[in-house]
Amino acid sequence: MQLLKRVGYYLVGVALGTLAVSFFWKQKKVSFDYGMDARTLKTIRIRKRIFSDSAKEIMLQKNIDTATISSILKNGDVNFSKSKPRLKPCAEYYVTSETIDLYVIRCDSTATIKDIYIK
Repeated sequence: MQLLKRVGYYLVGVALGTLAVSFFWKQKKVSFDYGMDARTLKTIRIRKRIFSDSAKEIMLQKNIDTATISSILKNGDVNFSKSKPRLKPCAEYYVTSETIDLYVIRCDSTATIKDIYIK
């Protein structure tokens, strides 16, 4: 009976601790970007975004706004087989979504949307 009591106290403590930690993390707006795609997309999102002339032209022709681009950079997938992440000085990434693909060049302080491909 003593062991069962200890396990009960342990589980109650773990549950309360989990609730407390999750409450504080929500207040701090912490994100958990541990996957390769998530880390890459986050580093692209936090840099100053620049659009090339060809990307601007496609955005005007196809009526694509910057909110759509931001959504792709938040929910898209990075195709690492088409990307060149180790290219110096600026890495190149191919970000895919259901309808639009982006070719992004990520430097130290900027992320340039080089090309936009419509599927």
